[in-house]
Amino acid sequence: MDHKMKNVLVVGGDGFCGWPTALHLSQLGHSVTIVDNLSRRRIDDDLGANSLTPIQPIDVRIAAWHEATGKTIGFEHIDVALEYDRFEALLAALKPDTVIHFAEQRAAPYSMKGISEKRYTVDNNIGATHNLLAAITNLNLDTHIVHLGTMGVYGYDDDGMEIPEGYLKVYIPGDEKQIFQREILYPTNPGSVYHMTKSMDQILFQFYAKNDHLRITDLHQGIVWGTQTEETKLDDRLMNRFDYDGDYGTVLNRFLMQSAVGHPLTVHGTGGQTRAFIHIQDTVKCLALAVENPPQERNKVKILNQMTETHTVRHLAGLVADATGAPVANVENPRNEAAENGLRVSNETFISLGLQPITLAQGLCEETQQIAQRFADRCRMDMIPCVSTWTDNQRPGLVPSSAVAAA
Repeated sequence: MDHKMKNVLVVGGDGFCGWPTALHLSQLGHSVTIVDNLSRRRIDDDLGANSLTPIQPIDVRIAAWHEATGKTIGFEHIDVALEYDRFEALLAALKPDTVIHFAEQRAAPYSMKGISEKRYTVDNNIGATHNLLAAITNLNLDTHIVHLGTMGVYGYDDDGMEIPEGYLKVYIPGDEKQIFQREILYPTNPGSVYHMTKSMDQILFQFYAKNDHLRITDLHQGIVWGTQTEETKLDDRLMNRFDYDGDYGTVLNRFLMQSAVGHPLTVHGTGGQTRAFIHIQDTVKCLALAVENPPQERNKVKILNQMTETHTVRHLAGLVADATGAPVANVENPRNEAAENGLRVSNETFISLGLQPITLAQGLCEETQQIAQRFADRCRMDMIPCVSTWTDNQRPGLVPSSAVAAA
C-alpha cells in the first residue's frame, strides 16, 4: 500500500459520489482539485426535480470545507467531454498522480427517458472517458486512472455463479484436441443505455492499458445508499445529495424518503430483483484504498467489485416497512428486466485491503431516515414515481413491462 500523499484530480467531483470522495481524500491529506461542468445541477432544473437535502453552490461548499478543516480544494469548471483542449491543458499543468473519473451521467432511468437523454448519456460518458485516456496518453503522464463503474455491466440474469472481479478464465478447444486457456473480461450484459456506456468504458480501458500501458483501476460499484459521510457531517453546507425522484433516486434512499413523507414504498414488479449495495461511507473508503493501491501491471486493467452485500428489493421494502410502518405498493415495473434473480459477487480484494463494511444490519439506515424526515418539506411528491420506461409498448413485438413483472 502506498501511503504517500498524492496530487488527485476528481473529475465529476460535485456529484453524489464525487463530492464526499473529494472531501475524504482531502481529509486524508491528499492535494485535491475538482473538475466538473455542474451538469447534474442543470439536469435537476430540466427535470423539475431537486435533492431532498439543500445543496450549496460549489464555491460555498469549497469555502465551507476550508473553514471546517483549514484544507483547500481547487475547482475548475470544465466539460471534459466537450472541452478537450482546456482539460488537457489542466492535466499538463497539474500533472496529477491520480485522476478519479466520476464524470458520467449516472442514472439508468434517465438514460432511457427519451432519445435526447440516450444520446446525451452516450456522448457525455464515452466522450469524457476517451478524452481522459487520450489526454493522459498524449501528455505521456504517469497517472493512475481510477474509474467508478457499475455492477450493472454484468446484468442480472442469474447464471448461478459468483461474479468474479472482472475476469473469467475460459477453456477453448483447438486443433488436434488441444485445450487453450484464456483470461477474458467477464462478459457484459447491460440493461440500459447508461450500463451500456460503462460496458464500452471497459473496452476503452482495456485498449489503452494494452496499447499505451496506462495504469487503470475500474471499480464496479453496487447501488449506493446513505447520504452523509464523516466529512459531509462537519457542516450543513457540506451536505451531500439525497436524490429521491424516479430517475436518480437509489432504491433504499427512495424507500426511506417515501416513508418519511407518508408515501407507500414503490416496489417495481414483484420486488424479486437482487442487487448489490454499498453505503456512501464505504464508497469513499474504497476510493481511497484504490488510490493507495494502484495496479502493478501496466497492460491489464485492475477491476474490483465495490459492494458489500446483496438484497432483494422486496426485502429492503420489508425492512423499511417494519421499521417505519409504511405500506408497500407493488407498481408496474418500468424496466425491461427479469422479475426475479439471484446474485453472488466476489469483493475479496477490498476485504483483503482492510475494508470493514457498513451493513444494513447495523441500523445505519436510521441516520438516512432522520435526514429524510428533517427535509421532508422539500419533497416534490410528483417526482416520486418513475416514469422513464425501457420500451415503447406501442411498437409491435414488444412485451409490456407489466407482463414481464408478472412472469
